[in-house]
Amino acid sequence: MRFPIVLLFNPESSDYKVTVPDLAGCSCRAKSMDDALNEIIAVIESHLSLLAEYGEDIPVASTFETHVSKMEFRGGVWAVVDLDITPFLGKSHKINVTLPELLIKKIDDLVAVDPNHKTRSGFIAHAAINELSRK
Repeated sequence: MRFPIVLLFNPESSDYKVTVPDLAGCSCRAKSMDDALNEIIAVIESHLSLLAEYGEDIPVASTFETHVSKMEFRGGVWAVVDLDITPFLGKSHKINVTLPELLIKKIDDLVAVDPNHKTRSGFIAHAAINELSRK
């Protein structure tokens, strides 16, 4: 899932505050943009782990347009953090799925060349998450 993040520079402390608007309370501070981007990934993963531990749903990521006009983010630099949220959705269960042969071949061909999808199951899970987030 792609989470928009905003980096706000604080000239008084010479650091950046990074916030994930779609994940309440999910923010961190860092001295450089690179450090901020690395740190926020760990913060998001920790946040999602806690949500999973308490059986909470992972919030659906909003678009930039949802947040960019908000006063608290004025002057910020926007970026996107793309995270695989499947590890935070709970224990995996094996199921039987019947799909047309050509569709399976297309999925397997894509999985073979696209590093975003490691397995057929991962691809199908990602597609299901995307479809469910549209609702």
